[in-house]
Amino acid sequence: MTSNWTAIAMIFVGLFLIGGAYSFARQGIKVGAVLVGAGAVLALVAGVLWW
Repeated sequence: MTSNWTAIAMIFVGLFLIGGAYSFARQGIKVGAVLVGAGAVLALVAGVLWW
């Protein structure tokens, strides 16, 4: 396990945002799903690169 809690937090935030994007997509809010999905990808990439 890493001692870098920022990376773990960013990955958690990314996974949380993936759930939000899925929820928006199921409700038919496509613009919101795209924006939240982009944020999720950015958070996951930041977490992986920070690791």
